Amino acid sequence: MVTAPLEPKAGSRPAGPATLELTDLHASLTDPALGSMTFLNEIAQRFPEAISFAPGRPYEGFFETSLVHQYLERYERHLREDRRLGEDEVRRTFYQYGRTKGIVHELITRHLAVDEDIVADPEAIVVTVGCQEAMFLVLRALRTGPRDVLLAVSPTYVGITGAARLVDMPVLEVREGPHGIDPAHLEEVVLDARAQGLRPRACYLIPDFSNPSGVSIDVPARQALLDLAERLDLLLLEDNPYGYFTADGAPLPTLKSLDTRGRVVYLGSFAKTGLPGARVGYVLADQRVTAADGTSGLLADELSKLKSMLTVNTSPIAQAVIAGKLLTHDCALREANAREIALYRDNRERLLAGLAHHFPQDSGSGVTWNVPHGGFFIVVTVPFPADDALLEVSAREHGVLWTPMSHFGTGPGTECQLRLSLSSVTGPRIDEGLRRLAALIGRHRL
Repeated sequence: MVTAPLEPKAGSRPAGPATLELTDLHASLTDPALGSMTFLNEIAQRFPEAISFAPGRPYEGFFETSLVHQYLERYERHLREDRRLGEDEVRRTFYQYGRTKGIVHELITRHLAVDEDIVADPEAIVVTVGCQEAMFLVLRALRTGPRDVLLAVSPTYVGITGAARLVDMPVLEVREGPHGIDPAHLEEVVLDARAQGLRPRACYLIPDFSNPSGVSIDVPARQALLDLAERLDLLLLEDNPYGYFTADGAPLPTLKSLDTRGRVVYLGSFAKTGLPGARVGYVLADQRVTAADGTSGLLADELSKLKSMLTVNTSPIAQAVIAGKLLTHDCALREANAREIALYRDNRERLLAGLAHHFPQDSGSGVTWNVPHGGFFIVVTVPFPADDALLEVSAREHGVLWTPMSHFGTGPGTECQLRLSLSSVTGPRIDEGLRRLAALIGRHRL
């Protein structure tokens, strides 16, 4: 029997979607750290013609879509010829979900040995959806209760602050000096936290050309930091997206390559050195985890359990593209990035020369900047607040974008600092962007 649909009562309205109160959702949704990237992306979208020194993304001029196909074919050949997989196994590798820990872990260990002198067990690697997932997995594993806290060099990458907020892990700031983390302040923060009943689980830092400050830690300080971490019984979360991009001097050894006591969890990414659109990162977590029954395994095994409930696995197609690039270059990505390294070196020199031209040291402008030895970022200090409101004016009236340093920390002076990224703007556009920035600064100094 067919029945007619019920007619709404006279004067009634169709029911709309349920309304939720923001206060009834997770507290991180009102945290400024989670709003930072959204705000910066929104500004860039609203002013697409502006010259942007804001994003820390790699230069796009070397991207070739044909290489994606070549890399896929190279990895497919590797499966057939080197690993001697049959057709069904090759097809399954590309099309099925795949191993939670990832399918290119052995190639990543070869790459780490070639480029970073890191000897790693392939089973200690979890391939992740970008380095951001790697951060989240580590923090989720470490955070067991309200006493657990993370330490981070300030200013720091906003992504780690956001990840910590998602797992309800407070972040305690550690001062950064001209040569990286301040070890005396690190020890002070750890001891003060423990005196308050807190449990510092790890310290996050970018030893090479840090985001946002561009500062690097020299080798003696790296050794001292490892010794301090052992004495304080503290893990170090080493993030290394910029280490290849040295502008002067020899590359420095990673903390992980110097670590003989298992204090470093290494966070890696192919976003800057491989292909950002692939969203492939990894975590090298070779620390031992002991269960109540006395058995033990790798921290990476525990992280893979979390990943299985978060993203299940990392796209095999994306991993295959990265693997193909690794195989094409014999796992030596430092050599594969020779063009990029040279370009960023030239961009740095052009940017520094432009700043010196517009703001001579004897001009009394009150404008200063640091001189990193590589990486993507330079920090400029101005004699007035460089906040989101000024960025809006800069974009709308001067056509130039940058990033307020207040997005990265609360240390003294950050309110009058801005970060300039040198990676995606090149040649005359650097000159024009600096001319526009100088006009903005000149106007607000009056």
